[in-house]
Amino acid sequence: MKQYVALAAMMLTAASGMAQETYENARLMEDELNGTARYVAMGGAMDALGADISTISTNPAGIGLFRHSNLSTSFGLVSQEDGQNFRTGNKTNASFDQLGFVYSYRLDKTSFVNVAFNYHKSRNFDYILSAAGKTDGNSSQNGLSYIKGIGVDDAQGVSKFLYDEKTGYGTAYWTSQLDNLYYNALIVDKDGKTPYWSSASAFNMMRANTGYIGEYDINVSGNINNRLYLGLTVGIHDVHYNGISEYTEDIVNAKLEPKGSLTVEDDRHITGQGFDVKAGIIFRPIETSPFRIGLSVASPIFYRLKTQNYTRLYNALDASLNYMPIDPHYVAKSSYEFKMYTPWKFGVSLGHTIDNIVALGAVLEYTDYGSIDTRVITDEYYDEWTDTYQSDSESEREMNRHTSETLKGVTTLKLGAEVKIDPKMAVRFGYNYMSPMYSTSGSKDFSIDSYGVNCSSSTDYTNWKATHRFTCGLGFRFDKFNLDLAYQYSARKGEFHPFQDAWGDYHYLQDGEQLTEQIDIVSPSVSVTNNRHQVLLTMGYTF
Repeated sequence: MKQYVALAAMMLTAASGMAQETYENARLMEDELNGTARYVAMGGAMDALGADISTISTNPAGIGLFRHSNLSTSFGLVSQEDGQNFRTGNKTNASFDQLGFVYSYRLDKTSFVNVAFNYHKSRNFDYILSAAGKTDGNSSQNGLSYIKGIGVDDAQGVSKFLYDEKTGYGTAYWTSQLDNLYYNALIVDKDGKTPYWSSASAFNMMRANTGYIGEYDINVSGNINNRLYLGLTVGIHDVHYNGISEYTEDIVNAKLEPKGSLTVEDDRHITGQGFDVKAGIIFRPIETSPFRIGLSVASPIFYRLKTQNYTRLYNALDASLNYMPIDPHYVAKSSYEFKMYTPWKFGVSLGHTIDNIVALGAVLEYTDYGSIDTRVITDEYYDEWTDTYQSDSESEREMNRHTSETLKGVTTLKLGAEVKIDPKMAVRFGYNYMSPMYSTSGSKDFSIDSYGVNCSSSTDYTNWKATHRFTCGLGFRFDKFNLDLAYQYSARKGEFHPFQDAWGDYHYLQDGEQLTEQIDIVSPSVSVTNNRHQVLLTMGYTF
């Protein structure tokens, strides 16, 4: 058994390509409302109104509405309402959010060609997850590993003898890095023969997520006779995700008496790059009216990512439990690369202005997150024709099937209004709603024959519900300079689970004899929230 951790680390490091797990991938997917202060204050509902640099990544045709060149930059503060500082995570963080320019070139009296570049933070990972709760006194994280380890086949790493007499079906649970730690340290006792597993009465999880996804967009756009606006954007996405967690279980004996604790510390980093292409069109159906309609489409982001983890197990158990002492060298770690293609995104938008005093916008977007394509790198080679290194990949079918069952199509509604109470001052309001990405019955599934399961170093998952964002702001103009302020309140609830459910009458072999043991692993559900405040400042110059 002791060879498991070292062997796993060697295999994972040497492998040419692996695949990630559904819930890990989903952390990189969620859309956030960020950009210039004007864009945020109007709830992001500017796709058809245009003339704001942030539309470069939502409807590229919006850049075509610029009549003059412009330079802008944005920064601010983000604070988690119910958070508490933990490790590398702080509940309040400064954020540099945007830097971009538009160069506008007039072709004739009513037509322009514009070129733009913009950097913005499309995803801010700063979030501290805190969850604690009671278990049924029988279930535990290492109990799940115990079930998965009964009758382990050393060659395949899969439990072969699990069988539920109630249903008549067997379930094969595939082992993970975390299982390897438990197998080596706890599940086999000091004589090396008798399987052990422990019950828990309560758990506590703390995780600090930090990092960001930076998006670099290059745009070409223009308008024809001030009625038809076209735009194309090529984007580069730069991923920097860090997550460090401490998961602790309070261990009890058969009489539910306290017997110490077990703690798993997991440190994971995901880095990499991706690219996408976005296209948009805006048109005024009535020549004499400022009312306009926008359509947009964004290709998948074609990511190549690298994930690394370092996982440790700490034993603070009562010696009477007769567990094997944990060797300080029992550490699971891996480093591998994989590819991931995000879903297509489609948008339709409406915009209208009244006497150059009132601006109204609405946007409806749809993305099917169940169609995320997680891919395994199958080959890497040097291409002499292009003088570059290339790689081939294929879809990870089993994990993609799980993703399609766990994640859903998401509809995002954006509404915004701006009123100029003075030629030099504007007031803005907005609302942004994003429907749930996760199925309420979704869970991590360790019965999937997947690299994403084999490389997993945690068992928890959260099914987040709908996101509501409320925004407002002010805008000031001083000759060629503009100063914009925005405030955003974002609220979301979710259901946290420390591990997967598993139950039944499990048959296994020991010394050639079939034995039966009843083990029910029932994961408690704990409500968690992610409520955030953001204050944003944008400074701009028009020339």
